[in-house]
Amino acid sequence: MLSIYQYSGIIGGMNVDSLLTENIAPPGLKGLIVADTEVGSVRGDEGWYHYRGRNAADLARQHTFEAVAHLLLSGALPDQMAEEAFRAELGAARRLTPEAAEMVAALAQTDLPPMSVLRSVLGMEVDPRPTLDLDNDERRAAVMRAIGITPTVLAAVNRIRSGAAPLDPDGSLSHSADYLRMTLGQTPLPGHARAVETYLCLTADHGFNASTFAARVITSTGTDVGGAMGGALAALAGPLHGGAPGRVLDMLRAIGHPDNAVPWIAAELDAGRKIMGFGHAVYRVADPRSETLKTVALKLGGDLVDRALEIEARVLDYLAEWKPDAVIVTNVEFYAGVVLHLAGLPQETFTPTFTTSRVVGWGAHLLEQAANNKIMRPSARYTGLLHNGD
Repeated sequence: MLSIYQYSGIIGGMNVDSLLTENIAPPGLKGLIVADTEVGSVRGDEGWYHYRGRNAADLARQHTFEAVAHLLLSGALPDQMAEEAFRAELGAARRLTPEAAEMVAALAQTDLPPMSVLRSVLGMEVDPRPTLDLDNDERRAAVMRAIGITPTVLAAVNRIRSGAAPLDPDGSLSHSADYLRMTLGQTPLPGHARAVETYLCLTADHGFNASTFAARVITSTGTDVGGAMGGALAALAGPLHGGAPGRVLDMLRAIGHPDNAVPWIAAELDAGRKIMGFGHAVYRVADPRSETLKTVALKLGGDLVDRALEIEARVLDYLAEWKPDAVIVTNVEFYAGVVLHLAGLPQETFTPTFTTSRVVGWGAHLLEQAANNKIMRPSARYTGLLHNGD
C-alpha cells in the first residue's frame, strides 16, 4: 500500500506525476477566484466593499433597504418612482398563503431552528420549477418571493414561540419597519427602524462568503430558487458564519465592567476559545460595517454602548500585544449585537435578522449565476492510499 505521494506511474490511464503538479486550492478556498461577478466584492486590505461598484457603507448610510435591494437585484439605484414600485412589490411578496401560515404555526411548535422552518416554507411558497426552465423575469419573481416571505416567517416563528400570535405583514411599511413590527408586535420607533435598516443594508451582500458560494454552487445545477436559498440558509445557520452577534452580547454581559475585559479575554484565549466580534478572514484594516454600526450605536446611546466602546478599546489593545504580528480588527458582529439589542430585538432573532438581509445578496448572485450558467465541478486532491495490484 503506497501513498499517492510515494507512487509514480499510470493509474486508470492517468499519469500520477501530472496530478502532483496540478494547482492546489488553499484551505477553505481562501482568496481563490472561482467566478466572475458584477454584484460586488470586498477589498479587505483597503477596508472597503461595494455593491455594483458603489461604496456599500455609504449606501447603508444614505439609502433605504429597498433602494439597496433594487441596486443589487437590478443593477441600478432606483429613482423615486421605481423605488416606490419596488417597495410595493416587496410588500406584497411578504404575505404568506394560508397553507404556508398553517405550516409555520405547526413547525414553530417543534424544536426546529427558525432557519429550518424557513427552508420548509420556501419549498411551498417559491416557484418550484428549476431555474434552468425559467426566463429571467420568472427567476426574479421567485427571488422576490423568497426575499419577501423571509422576514414574515422568521418573525412569526419568534412570536409563536414567545406565546404571541403572529402578525400579518403591512405592505404600507418599509421592509425593515415591518420586520420589526411583526417581530415585536408593535410599530417600532423611527430611530430603531432606521438602525435596523442600516444593518440590513450593510449586510445584504459581502463577496463570496460561505452561504453566497453555496447558493451559487446549488444554482449552477439548475435547481429551483427555493432549493438554492435553502442551501444558503443551511450555511448561514452555522455559528462560524451567521451566529456571532448573539455571542458578542453574551460576551459583553459576561465581562460586565470594562475593567474585567482583559482578564476575561486572556482566560478565553488561554482556553483556546475564539473571541467573537474580533478578527476577520478578509479585513486587514477597520471593517467598514463595524465602523458604520458603531456610529449607529452612538446615536442610540446608553450604558451598553458606553461599555461596548470601552471594552472594544481594551480588547484591541490586549490583542495587539498578544499577537503583535497579526492585524486583528473589530468585525461587524461586535456592534451588530449592540444595535440589534437596542432596537428591541431578542437575541434569538439576531441570526434571522441577518438572514432577512443576506437573502437579497443570495438572490442577486443566484440571478447572475442562472443567467450565464455553467455547472460548478471542481476537483479534489486524493490523499488516501493506492492499492497496486490488489
